[in-house]
Amino acid sequence: MIERINENRLVKLLLGLSLTLIANFALADIEQSRLDAVAADIQARIDANKLSGAVVMIAQDGEIQMTQSLGYQNVEDQVPMRDDTIFRIFSMTKPITGTALMMLYDEGKFTLDDAVEKHLPELAGMEVFVSQNDDGSWVTEPADHPMTVRELMSHTGGLLYTPPLSQGPIANAYFQAGIMNTPNYTLAESIPALGDIPLDYQPGTQWVYSISVDVQGYLIEKLSGKTFDVFLQERLFDPLGMVDTGFYVKSDNASRLSRQYNPGQNGTLTRTDNGSFLNPPKFLSGGGGLTSTAADYMKFAQMHLNGGELNGNRLLSEEAVQLMRSNQLPDAVPNIGQLYPGNVFGLDFAVVNDSAAHQGAPVGTHWWWGIAGSWFWIDPVENVVFIGMIQNSDIFYSLQVHAAARAAIYN
Repeated sequence: MIERINENRLVKLLLGLSLTLIANFALADIEQSRLDAVAADIQARIDANKLSGAVVMIAQDGEIQMTQSLGYQNVEDQVPMRDDTIFRIFSMTKPITGTALMMLYDEGKFTLDDAVEKHLPELAGMEVFVSQNDDGSWVTEPADHPMTVRELMSHTGGLLYTPPLSQGPIANAYFQAGIMNTPNYTLAESIPALGDIPLDYQPGTQWVYSISVDVQGYLIEKLSGKTFDVFLQERLFDPLGMVDTGFYVKSDNASRLSRQYNPGQNGTLTRTDNGSFLNPPKFLSGGGGLTSTAADYMKFAQMHLNGGELNGNRLLSEEAVQLMRSNQLPDAVPNIGQLYPGNVFGLDFAVVNDSAAHQGAPVGTHWWWGIAGSWFWIDPVENVVFIGMIQNSDIFYSLQVHAAARAAIYN
């Protein structure tokens, strides 16, 4: 399917294609000293009791350059981290969800400029928040236009997260309506409740991290006629050989699931996971519900770097891959904020547009991370894929770890 695009989007698409051509002339192999610097920095953090452990996997030109397991997956029992340790990847789920949705784009099930309500009529006629009356009723104004699928996939559609990631009356209303109340509701029971709550802002006017990727999971169910987990298994995980990726860890693999820790001021690590991800969830979160391994996620990321195929098996068109890794922000939104300097946003990926502000990662590098610290990037200029798996509850410390790894590779 070829979608009609305007001149600006055509320029962005051609830029993405040019980056793919540049990747064919990738620079020499990553120097061993740079790989050693990544491992040394993480090991120093483990020795200082700032991290419990990590698995790092780096590939260039489709060849694994480094796989290293450091520290412990279980500090209390001194169980070493292993190459096949399973991690809660949280928001690293998002690019997987977006990829699944773009597979349906390739089938002509939707266009990016379709109104979301065309496919999810439960969300039709959503207005925009102005204020809230003392009795809890809403004061709203009409939306300038219905939220589009492009806006849904770029966090510019007017949605928020539930508390504590978002605050205010709209976020509180999500919580009260049971949206993302994972123990109790399925996607079909939860997402339609959004239709009764106003958008937080006019679509296309802000970038606000949100539950939009969970809405995408529901959209996949509606467009495919399959439950979200079955679609992912049949269309992505099985074809890619992602044998350890899913919405929960089965009992025979439970010992491989890393524990999660918070680093304290006194040099101690406090366990913070609560045994979640060991049972099938009702709410299949496209925004943060998967567990995976470094090796599994490497297969997914390498497929993207290859333009949508792995080992001769094409999962996604080159057009869809380029759309995902190209800036999709509207003209009114220049970037994605101070937390992520040097970045714009594609379809469920952040995209580097200022190399110097992102520790030297080339323009066009696309990436994301999970709230427990796991992170990845795909560099189509130097043909590099980096996967870093940690389980750390201090999000700002995790961002420091990510920046140090980029600096080690590129500076």
